[in-house]
Amino acid sequence: MNNMEQYIEALIFASEQAIRLEEIMYCLQAAFERDFTNEEVTDGINRIHEKYQHHSLAIELVKIGNGYQFLTKKEYHTVINLLQLQRSKKKLSQAALETLAIIAYKQPVTKPDIEQIRGVNCDYSIQKLLEKELIAIVGKSEGLGKPILYGTSNLFMDYFGINSIEELPQLKDFTNTTATIGEQSE
Repeated sequence: MNNMEQYIEALIFASEQAIRLEEIMYCLQAAFERDFTNEEVTDGINRIHEKYQHHSLAIELVKIGNGYQFLTKKEYHTVINLLQLQRSKKKLSQAALETLAIIAYKQPVTKPDIEQIRGVNCDYSIQKLLEKELIAIVGKSEGLGKPILYGTSNLFMDYFGINSIEELPQLKDFTNTTATIGEQSE
């Protein structure tokens, strides 16, 4: 099959979220009624990746989580951010952002735990985050009443462009080491 790369490229392009190697292989096998090896498909993906490294192109093939997705190159993020700001009519509220941050850093976490940290009811924020598919129900706690456990979703990872929760900024990244209390000695 001479044009396998174009089919792989089309699958990645058409996918709204990162597409896994297994999904690509399944689609190719179903379309062409023959088996493809991991190596064949991975080689095709690598050639596509190399093709999109050219400086004249504004997009690149990126591996996110366990899948592949076309994204704009970092040097174009400023202009893309302007477009997103212009189009963002469904922004997250401050309460939803706070709730999302707690879930991201403390997951899996229950609603009572979130409310204890925030100090207010978070029913509405959790509902909105579930609707936007930024969080997901990941199980039930063994605690009293077996409350639902929440965690971030794959869409959260895609949205923030990270492969794992470990890539989230750490508290030390936000700490200002020059801030002091009291008089400074000279």
